[in-house]
Formats: sequence, structure tokens, C-alpha cells
Amino acid sequence: MPENDTRAPSQAPAPTPAHASEHGLPAAPATTAPAPGYLAVFAVPEFRVVFVAHLFSLLGVVVSELALTVLVYDLTRSPLLSSLTFALGFLPYLLGGTLLAGLTDRLPPRRILVVCDLVCAGCVALMVVPATPVAVLLVLRCAIAVVSPVFNGTRMATLADILGEGDLFVLGRSLLRIVSQSALLAGFAAGGVLLTLVPPRGALAVTATTFLVSALLLRLGTARRPARAAGGASGLSRTWAVLRNRRVRALMLMFWVPPLFAVVPEALAAPYADEIGVSTAALGLLMCALPVGTIAGELFAGSFLSAATRSRIVLPLAVTGVLPYLLYAPEPGVALAAVALLLAGATGAYTLGLDAWFVAAVPEEQRGRAMTLMTAGMMTVQGIGMAGAGIAAEFAPVHAVVAGTGVLGTLCLLVAAAELRATERRDGADRHMTSR
Repeated sequence: MPENDTRAPSQAPAPTPAHASEHGLPAAPATTAPAPGYLAVFAVPEFRVVFVAHLFSLLGVVVSELALTVLVYDLTRSPLLSSLTFALGFLPYLLGGTLLAGLTDRLPPRRILVVCDLVCAGCVALMVVPATPVAVLLVLRCAIAVVSPVFNGTRMATLADILGEGDLFVLGRSLLRIVSQSALLAGFAAGGVLLTLVPPRGALAVTATTFLVSALLLRLGTARRPARAAGGASGLSRTWAVLRNRRVRALMLMFWVPPLFAVVPEALAAPYADEIGVSTAALGLLMCALPVGTIAGELFAGSFLSAATRSRIVLPLAVTGVLPYLLYAPEPGVALAAVALLLAGATGAYTLGLDAWFVAAVPEEQRGRAMTLMTAGMMTVQGIGMAGAGIAAEFAPVHAVVAGTGVLGTLCLLVAAAELRATERRDGADRHMTSR
């Protein structure tokens, strides 16, 4: 797709996925009105394999994070090292996403996915060894985080090969996001149950197996596709080639800014529960409210809204995404705070339309690295948002920090939305001049 091709997402064609027919795989059906719905996505056999592999890989990530955090605390009795273990899941994303993004288009995608799963399995297997010191455990945790954006970006780009660039791709992405959000609710609970039955190293051994299962499914159940782009330029040069596109930069910004502010109430849930004097059960409700709202919003948008409608609501939902945090201003009880989080989570439905805009704006030969950069940035800004929330809460009451996030976040989102609209106007003018 040409770099300046800026057709509206609802008008973008849904071509047959590249190389599907030559490998005997069914082509993804073209997107036509009405929207196909989630069941149509599962009708594509190769997507079913990717979906199940995602479940196993995600289970491995969630349970290994929990088990490793517990293991480090058992070995050191240090809350700082234990929390650092969890934080290391965010910090190396930026490193892996920038330095390794170019690989996602220069190597066959199936090979990247399988190798990343094998790297994660190997790292977790080394964590199981009793002689592994704490410092090495932390390094291994960083290694998993470094390859994660490469894996996620490659898988996202491969979805466009499997499902086409139209509505099926949007719904497939939505399903993987819903599973990821659900993992926040069920994964830690499952990990907690597992840790009551086996020691932390035993739980880590289980997660090594889940990574291996994911690698096997991807190797045997997905087609071999060639690399999207030839070698030549360095990784950083290729990354800059993506970022030179103003439209792509604006879209990435719209992916990054909302989570930067959205994570603040979750990061401060425990201090807020202590501030208003509620139980641990109430804390659990506050932690669950945002992902539950996100899942509900995505399911509604994917099931009942057309592609054109999802495109129209992108900017309104994105800009108002953190406005519900203003309900924290009077230091509300658990019920009203949970309502605010549910509403904020539901506005996450804007991502379905934004996904369509993104895949339409990025040239196919840059798709892997662009999506790797986008996912790496999303994880990085969440870590920054959590850290910033903690710093702000040292100087102001928690409820004031969350309410202030609603104000500051909305202002930043208005700026990001204005930049995105500017790229639409500029591209529309370019297209008009070209058509003369």
C-alpha cells in the first residue's frame, strides 16, 4: 500500500491474505456490510491456531510474572526487589521495540514467533534451576520482556496476512485484546491457586511448558510466509523510516496517550483503598473494574457496531476516555469509584476503529516494525504512567491525583486528536490535488 494512501478504514479493501492460496490456506473473506462479527473470525482455521497459541503464551507470561515475583521475595525477603521484578516486565519493552523492530520485516514471521516462544521457554527453564542467583533471575526476566514486543508486533502484522486488512483483522485484534484483559482477571487468580499447590519454581516449570506448546502450535498450524522486506538498512534506519510518516506518528500517539493516563487509578488502587479505609475485597473490585469495562466496551463495539460507526467514534471516545476520573474529585466510596473505572474502560472501544486506521496507513513492507513500535510504546508508557502516579501521590492525596489525571489526560488527548485530524485534512488535500 502506498505511503500516502489514506482511504477511510470503512472503505479500505480486504484483499486476500498474501501467500494464503499457495500454501493451501483458505483466504479471509472480504469485508462487506454488515460487519461479519466475532464468529466469522473463528471461521478462519489459521486464526484459531493463533488464538489458542495466544492463550498458552499469555498464560505463561502471567503466571511466570507472579511466580517469579514470589520466588524473588522468598529468596531475598526484599519488597523492593520483588516489586522490581514485576516492573521489569515494562522497562525493557522500549529497548526491544526500537532495536529489534527491524527484524520483524526482514525475517519470516513464523520463524520470529516460534523463536520468541522458545527464548521465553528457555529463560523460564533457567529460572527453575535452584542454583540460579537472584541477579540472573532478573536478567532472564528482562530477556523475556525484550523479545515480547517483537513477538506481539509480528503476531499483529501476521493477523493482517491471515485475516486481510478489513473488518476481520479489527475483530481478530479485538479478540486477542479481550483475552489479554481477561488474563488480568483470571490469570493472576489461576497463578495464585497454582502457587498454593506447587512452589514457585514448580509454577515456573508449568509456564515453560505453555511457551513450548505455543511454539509448537505456531510452527505446525500457521503458514510459512516470506519476509515482508529485503535486508539492507539498519534496524534504527528502518525504525526512523516508519516514524517519518506523519500519519503513522499521529496514530501511534493516539495509541500511546490514553494508556499513559488510564493506568493511574490501577497503580494507586491500594493506596486509595487505604485512604478511604475499605477492605481487601473492595480493593479487588477497584482492580477489576477497569478491565471489565474494557472487555464490555470492546465486545459491544465488535458485536453490534458497523465498521463505519466504529470509525466515527474513535476520536470522541478516545478524547473522553479519562474524563470519568473526575468522579474521584470528592473522594468517592468504592461504588462510585468503580463506576468511574467501568466507564473509563468502556471507552477503550475506540481501539477497534483505530486499528483499522493504523493497518490502512502503514505500508505492508513496514507493517511488522510499525506494529512492534506501537506495542512497545504502549507498554512503556504504562510503566511511565504507573511511576508518575506513584511520585504524584507522594505529594498529593490519591483522589486528587486521579482527578487531576482526568483533567491533564483530557488536555493531552485533545492535542493528540487535533494532530490526527490534521493528518486527515492534509492527506485529503493531497488526494484532491493528485486527482486533478
